[in-house]
Amino acid sequence: MRFGHADGSIVHLAYCTNVHPAEDLPGIHAQLAGPCARVRALLGAERLGVGLWLSRGVAATLAADAAELAGLRTALDRLGLEVVTLNGFPYQGFQQEVVKYRVYEPDWGTPERLRYTLDLADVLAGLLPADVGEGTISTLPLTWRTAWSPDTAVAVSQQLAALAAGLRERAERTGKVIRVGFEPEPGCVVETTGQARALLPLGVAGHELLGVCLDACHLAVGFEEPPDLTLPIVKLQASCALESPPGAQAELARFDERRFLHQTRSASGFTDDLGEALAGALPAEETWRVHFHLPLHAELPPPLTTTRGYLRRLLAALLAGPAPLTRHVEVETYTWSVMPGERRDVAECVAAELDWTRRELVALGLKEL
Repeated sequence: MRFGHADGSIVHLAYCTNVHPAEDLPGIHAQLAGPCARVRALLGAERLGVGLWLSRGVAATLAADAAELAGLRTALDRLGLEVVTLNGFPYQGFQQEVVKYRVYEPDWGTPERLRYTLDLADVLAGLLPADVGEGTISTLPLTWRTAWSPDTAVAVSQQLAALAAGLRERAERTGKVIRVGFEPEPGCVVETTGQARALLPLGVAGHELLGVCLDACHLAVGFEEPPDLTLPIVKLQASCALESPPGAQAELARFDERRFLHQTRSASGFTDDLGEALAGALPAEETWRVHFHLPLHAELPPPLTTTRGYLRRLLAALLAGPAPLTRHVEVETYTWSVMPGERRDVAECVAAELDWTRRELVALGLKEL
């Protein structure tokens, strides 16, 4: 979905397909023809933006096989779908039974992460619509904090220099600019936008294609008010965190599940996962925020709430000014399969989230194209 900004630029809205399990190319084609096409129909959209998540194996196949890549591009066109952004954070197995800390592997100290990301850049350059010259890829914020060391810092610096060089070479060769955004996340070595500025070579000569991906859920969990919006912002991931007022934390127990990591923070403490907080690691007299992506459009039964207000403020800060601070917005609620309660129709849920986001963008003065 495309929206015109008052300055004449185009803002792209998509949803991330990491919500659909698919680890191979037939699975990708099936999700495009199935739930993605259904979301588009439910929205009545002429074309729907999809932020593809491609596993390591699929990325390697598409980067090496021009015919397969052309076939995927043809399928997108036929289904009324377009791709301007990819999610390059999970490497593989994102919808396995247990993910937790595995999602941070391999990290940016390894050649495997570099190869995967450059393969994604090759794929995205081949999938961009003819009238779009820039694509974006989100990636992990270097590594989980416990893996950080002086040796890791040196390795990361080398990998990022190679990444920047590889992106520049591809821009010169293909005419398509691919930018990579590092996504601050609680518990990682880059948790905040301030740490992103300190630890990443953003705005440094030769690294102009590197920036940040702001995930609204992550920033809210970090109580980052306000985030540093002077950074080069590659992409916004529209998401809401789970919030509990003081004394109501027992209500969070139903969100303590075994697949994904749910970092939890209060004003005075932090835990890697919700279960640790519920076991007494955080004070009950403080508000807790939990890294559990929740629907953008829906209310929770009291006393629990979401950080939707934070997302609204972030959307306004990024898009309501004289020029957009980012041109890519991606809805990323990947937790439908582990949310408590009845099983949901994921396509209907995603369509409702996109419709909510569409109305928010229009209220900020953007015009749906």
